Amino acid sequence: MIVVRKPEEIQEALSGSSVTIGNFDGVHRGHQKLINQTCAKAEAKGLTSVVVTFDPHPLRVLTQRNSPPFITMTRQKLELISQFGPQIALLLEFDHEMAALAPEEFVKKYLVDGLHMRELTIGYDYHMGKGRSGDYERLRGIGEKHGFCVERLDPVSLEGAIVSSTRIRDLVQAGDVWDARPLLGRFFQVRGEVIHGMKRGGKLLGFPTANLKLVDELFPMTGVYAIWVEVAGAIHMGVANIGKNPTFGNEALSVEAHILDFSGDLYGKDIQIHFVQRIRSEQKFNGIDELKARIARDVELGRQILGRPEASIKVTQADVKVG
Repeated sequence: MIVVRKPEEIQEALSGSSVTIGNFDGVHRGHQKLINQTCAKAEAKGLTSVVVTFDPHPLRVLTQRNSPPFITMTRQKLELISQFGPQIALLLEFDHEMAALAPEEFVKKYLVDGLHMRELTIGYDYHMGKGRSGDYERLRGIGEKHGFCVERLDPVSLEGAIVSSTRIRDLVQAGDVWDARPLLGRFFQVRGEVIHGMKRGGKLLGFPTANLKLVDELFPMTGVYAIWVEVAGAIHMGVANIGKNPTFGNEALSVEAHILDFSGDLYGKDIQIHFVQRIRSEQKFNGIDELKARIARDVELGRQILGRPEASIKVTQADVKVG
């Protein structure tokens, strides 16, 4: 998949494209349905498949950063999108000027003139343009004028509830990461740079940890979790603690991952954590020995959880190229 920030960056002229558009936060089952349908239309009609999304997220611009945490940051979102086969991702810079465009102005400039769009696939609740006035009916009218077809897909539902970014966010923030998996089609994951922590894990407790630097993305509620840790494309079992380490009286929230059966220097490197199941809530212990015993028990439980067939993980390496 080629990533471009402007239509004119596409090196080969498009004779026609099949497009889907949205924020795709989480790239969940509903988003995957949109992308799959877009790619299927492109293949059937000899078009180029294009996913259009935005950076920064429109809510970040429109609410002056007072937005909910994001399930996926931009780089991670693009890697996930690429796994479903689109040829191009158009990553548009969202600003107030773009927000002020009427639906037809946006469609004409970016999708018709820029991408020579012939097919547009949108979600059941998609709106675009100034005041979110570009709904399905309005887009159909624009399509009749500019020569493209619009299809609106029904929502994806699981257990009687619609799959949505909001529902996933609520589950993760409640620590129900196992229940978020069916909605995402994978385990909830975060990626970050390994930074220096308090240096207690290995030297004091005998369980060295990788301390993750997070920006403003979503992460689960405090507690201990069974996790898979992705390091340079390799997958390792692990347990992670999210919290303030009350035994030591810390105030700052931290994410610390103990990677099982692993040795190596990870400082300054990016790792990805896949949250499988919450083991317990955060606790304050009476001393170091009690804490060490509980961590050893957490590791044992983590191995048991991750050893179950339903907790297995398959990682697909993304093919993302900047055009």
